[in-house]
Formats: sequence, C-alpha cells, structure tokens
Amino acid sequence: MDPGGAVTENAVIPISLVAHTVFCPRRAWLEAAGERVESVAIAAGQAAHARVDRPSQASDARAVEVSHEQLGIVGRCDVVRDQRMVIEYKSTPLRRKPEVTDPQRVQIALQVICLRDAGVPIDEAAVYFTNHKKHIPVGLTPPELRTAAEWVARTREVVESEQPPQPLLDDPRCRGCSHSNVCLPEEVRGTKPKRRIMPADPAGQMVHLTTPGARASIRSGRLVVVKGDDQLASIPMEQVMGVVVHGNIDLSSALIRELLWQGKPLTWASDRGRTIGFATPTRRANGLARVRQHVASHEGRIGIARAIVTGKVLNQATLLRRNVPDSTAPASIRRSAELIKMASSLNELAGLEGLSAAAYFREFPKLLRGAAAPDFVKAWPGRTGRTARDPLNAALNFVYGMLLADVTAAVVSCGLDPHAGFLHSPGRNKPALALDLMEEFRAPIADSVVMGAINNGELTVAMFSTTLGDARLREIGRNRLVAAYERRVATVIKHPVFGYSVTWRRTIEVQARLMLAAIDGTQPEYRPMRIR
Repeated sequence: MDPGGAVTENAVIPISLVAHTVFCPRRAWLEAAGERVESVAIAAGQAAHARVDRPSQASDARAVEVSHEQLGIVGRCDVVRDQRMVIEYKSTPLRRKPEVTDPQRVQIALQVICLRDAGVPIDEAAVYFTNHKKHIPVGLTPPELRTAAEWVARTREVVESEQPPQPLLDDPRCRGCSHSNVCLPEEVRGTKPKRRIMPADPAGQMVHLTTPGARASIRSGRLVVVKGDDQLASIPMEQVMGVVVHGNIDLSSALIRELLWQGKPLTWASDRGRTIGFATPTRRANGLARVRQHVASHEGRIGIARAIVTGKVLNQATLLRRNVPDSTAPASIRRSAELIKMASSLNELAGLEGLSAAAYFREFPKLLRGAAAPDFVKAWPGRTGRTARDPLNAALNFVYGMLLADVTAAVVSCGLDPHAGFLHSPGRNKPALALDLMEEFRAPIADSVVMGAINNGELTVAMFSTTLGDARLREIGRNRLVAAYERRVATVIKHPVFGYSVTWRRTIEVQARLMLAAIDGTQPEYRPMRIR
C-alpha cells in the first residue's frame, strides 16, 4: 500500500507500527493507510517523549535513531544509557497500575535488536512511566527477541494487504483505542456499539465568514477577522474546527497554510451558498480505497445508489409525518421507497426519486408556521433548484450549500474523493460522492433548519433582496441561517441505528466512514442514515 508515503512494498517499517500490530492489526493498517488521530493519550505520550530531551544523567543518549537492514525496520530509542540500557518513556494515567504491555515489549525488543546489530552491547531494558515516576524492567530473552522479529513479518503482511483486517469483536481494547472513531468496529460489523462515541468538543466551532470585504488571518495562534479598522472576531485556533468562506472575503496565506497543516477543512462558497471549492493537504489517508472508489464509480454500484435514495426519501416521509400528520404524502413516498429498493438502473432510480421529491415539496409549505410563514408560502412557486426567484428557495439553497461543505469535509477526512460518486454523475464535474452522501441529510438537517428558522421568526422575507426577480439573502439573513445551521449540526441525538449519543455533524462523518467500509470491502453494503 502507499498511504501517503507511510509504507510501500519492500519499504522499511517503523518499529512503532509493529507495536500497533501487536495491539491490533486493524489499527496498524489504518495507521499505515494514513489515518491520523489526536487524543488526550497521544498528546500525553508526545509530552512524555518531549521531556526526554531533558536528560537525567550525563551518560544518556537521547532520541537515538536505529535501524536494521535485514528486518527492514527503523525507529527511535527514547534513551540509551551508558550504551548498555534502553529506556522507553510512556505515559499512563495514575489510576492505572504501571505495567509493560505486549506491544511495548515488542517495541523495546526491536530497539535492542537494532542496537546490537549496530554493535552496541545492550543487556538491559526498561519502561519509564512518567506519571508514576517508576522504571519497570523488561526481559531480553532469546525467545522474546525471536517473537519480536516474527511480528515484523506479520506487520508487513498486514500493511501490504489491499483490504483492512476485520475489526475486533467485543474487545476491551477498542474502548481505549485512539482510532475507535475512525475504525468504527461495531458499526462496521453491524452490531450495536457498547462503547460511547462522544460528540464533538463543544468548544470547537466551524467558522463561517460572511461579511463582504473582510479579511481573515492568523495572529499569535488566533484566527482574526477584520474589516478596515474594525476587528470582527478573534478565535483561538484550537477552537476552530474549520472555515467556510461565503462570498468576497480574503484569507491570508499563513492562515490557509495553518489550516492545511492541521488538517482542518477550508471551503469557499458563493454568497448564495453554492460551494465553489475546498482545500486539502497533499498527505491524505486511504489511497488504495480511492483507487477502488474510482473503479467502483466507473463500473457503477446500483446497490449503494439504491441505499442513498431510499434513505433520502424515507427521511423526507418521516419529516412530513412528524409535522403534517394529516398528509397522505408520507404513505405515497414510502410506497415509492419500496420500488426504489428494487430499481435496476440509475434512470429508474432518478424517476422514482423525482416522484418522491415532487410529493414532498408539494407538502413542504405545510411545514411552515408562525407570523413569517405566509410571506414565504405566498412567493413559493415550488422547488426550483439552483435558480432561486423566491426567498424560500434561496434559503434552502444557502443551507444546502453549508450542508455540502460539511459532507465534503467528512468525505475528504476519510481519504475518499468527493468527485467519484454512485448516484450523481462525476461526468458533470461536480462533487458527486459528496452530493450522494448529502441526500440522506437534506430533510433532517437542512430542511429542518429552514423550517425552524421561519417558524420561530428568526428568518423573514425582509432579510432577502430581489433584483429582476432574483432572490438573495442579505447579510443579516445569511448570519441568521448560519447560526441556525450550526445549532442544528451541534445538536446531540441518539443514533437511530447504533444507539449512542452523537451530534449531527459527527453523524455525517460516521456515514462517510460507513461509505468507506462499503468501498474497501470491509462492509458488504452501505447503510444510510434514517430518522424515526
């Protein structure tokens, strides 16, 4: 595999990757495929390794690079003391007993093998637990060294495989694994998760830049937005989840570079919400999965397309049933959903989807209530798509644009290509896969945002301008919809399939990863998100 430069055939393997294989082969495959995650445990471990640069003894050699040509491994020893002892620094919570694990034993054994191969007479090894301030000796018996060398061969088999190993089943290691949120062990196996996926950090936020003529830059670790002499916002970068630029707003190159470096999504959109483009770093995960994705997109996967459309129309039916209980449209849409499950071509799917959409949007005005609703309903000609000549269509288009930005970010974070889809045609030069995945979220997220903003009086027709029959949001209207959208995607729900508490934004990423699992063969089919 070639996961962004991590491991290729006959290439050297990092010793740390061998340790990951001992812990969990799937974890090693994901790491080799470029899946990088940040966690408190990883940060603590990095801090512990950073302290190695402050030697406790003059005879300590620190951050020693090691390698073994025959085994094809490379690594770094935290400390080599008196050219006789290897010490590995680890961080473990104080509530846990400091114990040397099997992955740590293999890691140290391989370091010893490398050092001895280089002529360094190592005869002792230990793990130093920084929080407990305690050394634990590690044995260096010949059987342990042979076992460590065997794990190198096993690791090479794992990372050179075109498909990831199956997730562990009901294993306690998953609860403490930093990669559990990208591995999705129970979700991929189709079982109800026993672990809890935490919602996104409430301190983090997606930054929407909506003021024409403003400029965003980075200063002293903060994202600063100014217009002229006025400072409009100042946000610590660690609280920025990503940036969406609406309309004519400048970004400094330093800010763009920092967002790319941190892997945070950056999207440009028009002032009407239409997504124009996005920025991604050169290093991306799951390169082989992208190859399979393009092959599958070219050959066609009618099963995935059917699942996408089924999820979309059933969510539309549920939204109507909840809010317009006397409507007959939900029953009609559900009958169409049964036909969609049996569709044998994309043309047949498109026809059935169109019938369901027509029934849904005929009833859409009945979702609107409150003082502002009559003005929107009066101007509503029905769903018109991109060309919005009335406030309601303009509002829907704007929110659909924000949803597409979030879905695109989720698809890219998984290493997939937003442009190679299964329902929408990539031949039209659109982000087909992002548009595919977006379908099941239109009703529960975007349509619900517009409905709620109108019903609670947050959005009125006075917040739109019309020029030659063309409806556009004014800045106040854009800001109101941005705020309503961000509240919606930050809402914590109980996942209807897996049962854990999760935000809508995280749910989008879960679905993107289930799409990845269907593409790379880990999962036999794609299961759409359906509300109840």
